[in-house]
Amino acid sequence: MISALRRGALTALALGVALPAAAEPPARVVSMNLCTDQIALMLAAPGQLISVSRLAVDPLSSSMAAEAAAYPPNRGQAEQIFLMKPDLVLASTYSSISSVALLRDLGVTVVQVEPVNALSQVEAQILTIGQALGRETQAEALAAEFREGLKGLTWQGELATAAMYYPNGYTSGAGSLADDVLRTAGFHNIGAELGLTGGGTLPLERLVMAQPDVIVTSTPYPGGSRSEELLNHPALAELRQEAGLATTTDADWVCGTPHILRALRSMRDAREALE
Repeated sequence: MISALRRGALTALALGVALPAAAEPPARVVSMNLCTDQIALMLAAPGQLISVSRLAVDPLSSSMAAEAAAYPPNRGQAEQIFLMKPDLVLASTYSSISSVALLRDLGVTVVQVEPVNALSQVEAQILTIGQALGRETQAEALAAEFREGLKGLTWQGELATAAMYYPNGYTSGAGSLADDVLRTAGFHNIGAELGLTGGGTLPLERLVMAQPDVIVTSTPYPGGSRSEELLNHPALAELRQEAGLATTTDADWVCGTPHILRALRSMRDAREALE
């Protein structure tokens, strides 16, 4: 049987992540990315994690805002993070290039992970961050828990249609985590069927013409914004009267953590409701 340490190394190679050489577990860890924040919060030993990104405490962005509130926030700036004297920084491949480069120039170990674009990649990211933290056993357990939770949530019947529709008409297309969640829960993704890859804008006219069975939209932020005015358009209101409506929090959809199962479960419930 392949060891947990070797499996983590192979996982890192598959994701293109450079991990530090085997040594004592890092004692002072800073996370500067919303998604690494949450996995680190689930895996880190007591006292090991010393700071998370400022987005981690936003309940509309983070599934672990309450837990993150116990940690000093950082803004992803190299100067601020360096003064915290970390021996490991967790970041995304989309984190500030200049901040990551400067931290490395200053001798700080930075582990960057790719964003998760499919449910099949969630376990790999958990194991990679677990190895970086020196918490392989805990990572194996969390990955197994996710794998168990995923069982039974895959729709086996005919697929309905669903459209993600957010402020400014933003939607998710093919190759995105949201697209995989929709497909697994029993839906064709309208964004993907209209040719969008990753994320992009879906004109309201095309959404209305597509006549999806379910429209997935997010919980609005406090106050008003011009970007959200589109969600109150009369044409969309009429379409909503005919289609099912699933209102979600962005927090459960953003990151490839075990919390993505909540988004999957809500969409599975929406699919069953159509029956």
